[in-house]
Amino acid sequence: MAAPRSRTRGVNLNGRFFLHDYDWRHDTDFQTLRLILTAPMVVASWINLQYYASTVAPQVYGAGNKTLHNPVGEFGVVEGNGGDLRVGLPFQSVHDGERFVHEPLRLSVFIEAPLEEIERIVNQNEAVRQLVDGEWLHLLVIDESGAIKRREAHIFEPVQGQVNHRPLAARRRADHV
Repeated sequence: MAAPRSRTRGVNLNGRFFLHDYDWRHDTDFQTLRLILTAPMVVASWINLQYYASTVAPQVYGAGNKTLHNPVGEFGVVEGNGGDLRVGLPFQSVHDGERFVHEPLRLSVFIEAPLEEIERIVNQNEAVRQLVDGEWLHLLVIDESGAIKRREAHIFEPVQGQVNHRPLAARRRADHV
């Protein structure tokens, strides 16, 4: 989330948010917004996608049992003394021995800033545009009234919910794709 800290102060977010105390009114050239969209948002999407893939298909995208790992360069592991290169997260990172400990959801990015500036930055940066247009993450914008709009198919559509110094009330989507 990139918004004034007052949006979430006093709210228990259960460790599920990366927070940037950001007020677009103080970002006259929108360079801080550009930095947030092109760096932390991209890195958060990588982290989220690693956990997502390693949870929904650990045998394909996970790295197997970490006690049997043999590193291959700086880009993967082999489980045991042979087999396929594994590049995901170790099974122990996503499973506690009884159940999966990560809910496989696409990253939701909430930003409080003018829609036009967000759209301009998205369209000027290939990596960001691919993440947003490919719907690898959910891009949600909080306007000055606290209303939330979600970008889908290049259009910002209102979603049910509003934020005002209390927990985000955007509907929780159950899609796991």
